[in-house]
This record gives sequence, structure tokens and C-alpha cells, in this order.
Amino acid sequence: MTYRLPTIAVLSLSLFAAACGSASAAVDEAKLVYKQAQDNAAASYKVARARCDAIAGNPKDVCVAEAKAARVRTEEEAGAYYKNTLKAYTKSRVKIAEANYDLDKTKCGALAGNQKDVCISQAKATLIATKADATADKKAMEARADAREDKRTAEYQVAREKCDAFAGATKDSCMSAAKAQYGK
Repeated sequence: MTYRLPTIAVLSLSLFAAACGSASAAVDEAKLVYKQAQDNAAASYKVARARCDAIAGNPKDVCVAEAKAARVRTEEEAGAYYKNTLKAYTKSRVKIAEANYDLDKTKCGALAGNQKDVCISQAKATLIATKADATADKKAMEARADAREDKRTAEYQVAREKCDAFAGATKDSCMSAAKAQYGK
């Protein structure tokens, strides 16, 4: 004797599996896009690096540094997008700035004397400014998030005070609505 599940049970199980699979699929898709960006960055780097082999001297060094900077930019932007956190975006900006600094220093290698010193100083100043901007932006975003939370808390306190004017079930309903509205 074979046992057959009722049609409704089969449909419910399939919908549940599909719902679980779609949540998992979204995470898997984001990971796939991230991995694909890394693979594309590596492939582009190899192609750019191969073009640099035909060049000699400082122009070759600049070519290689440009290829590395492009790879770092692509990988870091993809990683920050995948992680989607303020910390990841800030870290990404800093790493890209460091890669650009290395590129700028390499470009300065073609110069001599005071011009080279000025070039390196300018590259260092650009790096410091970019890192400072990234840190300041992070702190500003964190401060705005803290301010939003403080405002929500204050608004929730006002709503609770308004609910104190009621009694019984009306007060309970008012408090539940305030908690739901302000996420408390």
C-alpha cells in the first residue's frame, strides 16, 4: 500500500521549500555576484599586466601600478557592496586610497630632485586627505544614525505620555500602537 499526501499538504510543502529557497537564493546570488566581480578583476589584471610586459622602465612600473590599482578598486567596491556595512565601505575607500597612493608614488619615480620630493609629498597629502574624508564620513553617518535613534526614543516617550491619559484596554492598545510605531 502506498501512502499519498493530500494535495494541499504537497502544495504547502512546495511553497515552504520555495520560500526557503528564495531567501537562500538571494544570499547565494549576492555571493555569486561578488565572486564574479573578483574573478573579473583578476582576469582584467592579468590582461593589463600582460600589456605592461611590452613596456620597459618607469612606464612599465606605472602600467603595473595602474593595473593593481584598478584591481584593488574593483575588488574593494564589490566587497563593500556585498557586505553592505558602513565599516566595509570605509575600509574599501581606505584601501583604494592606498592603492592610488602606490600608483602616485610610482609615477613620481620618473622625476628627480625637488620635483620628485614634491610629487611624493603631494601623493602622501592626497592619501591622508582621502583617509580623513573616509573617517569623517563614517563618523558623520554614525552620528546621524545616533541622532535618528535619539529622536525616535524622544518621540516614543511623548507617545507613552499621551497614552497615560487613557486607562484599561484603551491604554494598552495605545501603548501597543506606540511600541509598534517606534520599534520599541
